[in-house]
Amino acid sequence: MITVTVCVGSSCHIKGARDLIARFNDFLTQEAIEDKVELKGSFCMERCGEGINWKIDDEVVSSPSVEKGVKMFQRKIRQALKNQKSKRPRKRTGKKKA
Repeated sequence: MITVTVCVGSSCHIKGARDLIARFNDFLTQEAIEDKVELKGSFCMERCGEGINWKIDDEVVSSPSVEKGVKMFQRKIRQALKNQKSKRPRKRTGKKKA
């Protein structure tokens, strides 16, 4: 499970954190990956001057706008899901190689 935490402190809220969360949620729903990504809020991440702040697992991200944040989120989620798939062991089919 990938965890995404969005700052909902006053500075990020004013910059558009609520809209960012809604757009993140829309993307997860459209891609049918709500079961793979946990989306939650958090109070101040102490990076108020850097933009709208959020984390994907332990990586802190600062987005200068909602639009740029959404694009970054989509790219990072797709990459994280791809990385998770590549780490899984392959299933054996039971067929032996000749």
